[in-house]
Amino acid sequence: MAVGETSFDLPESIALLTAKQVAAWLQISQRTLWRMRSAGQLPEPLRLGGTVRWRKEELDAWLAAGCPPQRKPR
Repeated sequence: MAVGETSFDLPESIALLTAKQVAAWLQISQRTLWRMRSAGQLPEPLRLGGTVRWRKEELDAWLAAGCPPQRKPR
């Protein structure tokens, strides 16, 4: 495996990702994921009832754009 590559591959059929899946995909802890979200560094997730999910296509676009801040911190 080359430097920077990950063995964590997501099936293309997954459109909505949990915090655990996003953290694993970005290779960060879930705590860091929530801190980044609070700081406005991640795309906003969807709230579905009591759950929180991120759209995979939004995360793909965010990564392709170089991970720009999404909004001002709270």
